[in-house]
Amino acid sequence: MRFCIIALLLMVRLAWPAVTAAAEPGVRIGYFANITHAQAIVGRANGSFERLAGRRVEWKLFNAGPAAMEALLSGAIDLAYVGPNPALNAYVRSGGKALRIIAGAASGGASLVVRKGGGVRSAADLKGKRVASPEFGNTQDISLRHWLKVNGLRADSDLKVMPVKNAEILDLFLQGRLDAAWVPEPWASRLVHEAGGSILVDERTLWPGGRFPTAVLVGRSEYLAANGELVDRLLKAHLEATEWINANPSRGMKLINAELARVTRKPLAETVLRDAFSRLTITHDPLPEALMTSATRATELGFLPRSAKAPPQGALDLSRLNRLLPPKGKRR
Repeated sequence: MRFCIIALLLMVRLAWPAVTAAAEPGVRIGYFANITHAQAIVGRANGSFERLAGRRVEWKLFNAGPAAMEALLSGAIDLAYVGPNPALNAYVRSGGKALRIIAGAASGGASLVVRKGGGVRSAADLKGKRVASPEFGNTQDISLRHWLKVNGLRADSDLKVMPVKNAEILDLFLQGRLDAAWVPEPWASRLVHEAGGSILVDERTLWPGGRFPTAVLVGRSEYLAANGELVDRLLKAHLEATEWINANPSRGMKLINAELARVTRKPLAETVLRDAFSRLTITHDPLPEALMTSATRATELGFLPRSAKAPPQGALDLSRLNRLLPPKGKRR
């Protein structure tokens, strides 16, 4: 009897760490079903974030950045993969209190696609046309409106700019009810291969060296301050996913496609997947210089206040990332 009691106590003691871990609150991470959020998609599929963090991860799916930032501001999620403009907008409008950008996620992977046979061969041809972006004020919306302004066109005056969910953009293209759309991958490639579109502007051609942030990893400020060690482990998972995708592009594409099929109920054709990845770089670098250029453009377009109490530069906190990177890879 005494032996049984001792054995039972030993079993309970051995099981206690697992019980404690299970009782700890999970991490809530927002992301989109875009391959520009590849680390989140891979991490959800293979469980690497749970493994390295030692916590349950609850993945929250969003269509575009503004909605994800609303969830972050309300405390509904803790971290998010998001476009840089909604992140900067939330940071500035909260007086610098809401969030910090702690790493990059993707560069490139956004294009202006026009409908074949629609007569659009230049910016001037968009006069009187219907052009979509995923959401008002999201990263692609800012890029579209800036490009129109540079080309002497006024959004919502010379042409109609419509906020439409990515999946609905594809449907409207197929129905001939849209003339163009500025979208992230894989939606740009889907519009080309599935809806008869053609790429008028690959956004990489508009940036020095073809590098600009399409997605970054942000954290809610209160969460980052209260969970330093856990955030470091989550960042390690992010870096591991980045490295694995770049070292295993074929396997990475297959895994991402399988996860996207689970979410959207339809796998991408191999040609779509290859084209989408050819215009995209998966990276942990938030590309600070280009990020601040995006902030300037958003300010000029009226999406950020000109007299902000918290300048956009303060949104970047790469101290955790730099601790995990080798000396040559550190960013300031």
